[in-house]
Amino acid sequence: MTHLNRLLPGLQPLLKYQAANWPHDFKAGLSVAAVAIPVAIAYAQLAGFSPSTGLYASILPMVVYALAGTSRQLIIGPDAATCAMIAAVVAPLAAGNSGLYLSFTIALTLLTGLFCIAASFLRLGGLADFLARPILVGLLNGVSISIMIGQVGKVLGSKPQATRFFRQLVEIPELVLQAHWPTVVLSGGCVLVMLLMPRVSKRVPASLVTMILAGLAAYLLRLDQMGVALIGPVVSGLPDLEWPDLPLHEVGDLAGSAAGLSLVLFTSGMLTARSFAERNGYDIDVDREFAAFGMANIASALSQGFAVTGADSRTAVNDANGGRTQMVSIIAALAICLLLLVGTGSLAWLPIPALGVVLLFASWSLLDMQVFRRYHQIERGALVLGAITMLGVLAFGAIKAIMLAVTLALLMFIRRVARPALEELVTVPQRAGLYNHQFFPEAEAIDGLLLLRFCGPLVFFNAGHFRNEVHHAIARQKAPVERVVLDLIPVTNLDITGIDTLERLDAELAAQGIVLTLAGRQIEFERWLETTGHPDESLRQRAYPTMRQAIRQWRGRDELVSASQLEDDKESA
Repeated sequence: MTHLNRLLPGLQPLLKYQAANWPHDFKAGLSVAAVAIPVAIAYAQLAGFSPSTGLYASILPMVVYALAGTSRQLIIGPDAATCAMIAAVVAPLAAGNSGLYLSFTIALTLLTGLFCIAASFLRLGGLADFLARPILVGLLNGVSISIMIGQVGKVLGSKPQATRFFRQLVEIPELVLQAHWPTVVLSGGCVLVMLLMPRVSKRVPASLVTMILAGLAAYLLRLDQMGVALIGPVVSGLPDLEWPDLPLHEVGDLAGSAAGLSLVLFTSGMLTARSFAERNGYDIDVDREFAAFGMANIASALSQGFAVTGADSRTAVNDANGGRTQMVSIIAALAICLLLLVGTGSLAWLPIPALGVVLLFASWSLLDMQVFRRYHQIERGALVLGAITMLGVLAFGAIKAIMLAVTLALLMFIRRVARPALEELVTVPQRAGLYNHQFFPEAEAIDGLLLLRFCGPLVFFNAGHFRNEVHHAIARQKAPVERVVLDLIPVTNLDITGIDTLERLDAELAAQGIVLTLAGRQIEFERWLETTGHPDESLRQRAYPTMRQAIRQWRGRDELVSASQLEDDKESA
């Protein structure tokens, strides 16, 4: 039983389900289904599938995640970013063959699930943190813009020819001239409903009302006879469960895309799961979640669906309607099953322009351009990452853009670690502790004493940079420097190259009549010397537990720096 609970952490809460939660979970489950049905159909259209395929991807994956996930509220389902990535990966391989398109998509979903499970066994849940927030923002913005541009032809009733973003952008004026006016009128009505419904009632999903009204209009006014495109007949019944065939000759191409897709869907899903877990006061296991996402995607592949992830809009609906347990996912999945069994006839009248409008609004909700202004004010590097990812999605597609952005992020990280800052520290009147001189340029250094802090490990790839920065800091001083005190507290690691560099720096400073003193991490420094077998004892004798004691030794015990300025517990302010 213990192993089963470890494999399916959501099973035990369901077996011990409390009846008091049922009214809340039932209401939330129906609300989630009401949002999931139109969104799944719209995303299926986006990815190039039939509506039933989108609904298939919303049934078994939800049930599997309810059993295998550690989040009580996360709802698994189709997502705009994953659908756009699937279309970008599979379309070139299928070359217009619809049968191959579905086959490759199911194979891609299966491989994505296997990658997620393998990552869970290797405890790689922390990998999601390497897909930095600016990269995800850029990804979602790029996907949002590309989806919105891709819906222009649907809402206008035109027939676009371009498939790449920038060509689609240029093609828009021509699509406007070719607009089918009954389609434009219907799309305008759908836009109006989507805008007004949140003001009328925030509890009733605007997308569901839009779909129902558009379907009724199509049926009553026979819009198909006016040339308005409809979804058409939808296959009824539940999906057959079967192991998908893996096209061995394409596995190499699919595997790389599956690895990127698994990282993206897991990271985006974790952002949603973590935010709602923090809001409701519980924790989630990221490695366990990786496995749960993998099992959900394998379940989707087995049931003729496509890749799924945590859906922020449906999770928000769950939370807003008081959902308390994983039972919400099971209720929502059963409601979708009921629709497939008895209600597919009504789906045939859904107008494609209405789906385009729903996708437009869904994509608009993902778009966040204001965050770039914040990145510009706080960290230019984040702005560069986000902008490159967004433009890369538009120009090359999501997978290539993510790989480019992750590579750039790693290079920026390496540069930051290889070139840490060397701060000059000063005392400030009326303030306790030591401060970066950049923040208090008017503060004067202690006569003859230069206090330095190296903000990073002192190892082989930055030791030369450290030595040069110390010499530059000495050269910048107006008064002669007699002693340099190096704060070792931020130095998280010191290898043999770092110790040799300290010895060389010590000799170079001694030749200039300057004494090098070390402060902080005294025990660690002594052990570093012992571990590396360093013969020099002079540095050991000039190592002090704190910056305050190093300064005391310099000023003499009768000329202590004011205790209000150099309190031990505040000297690293």
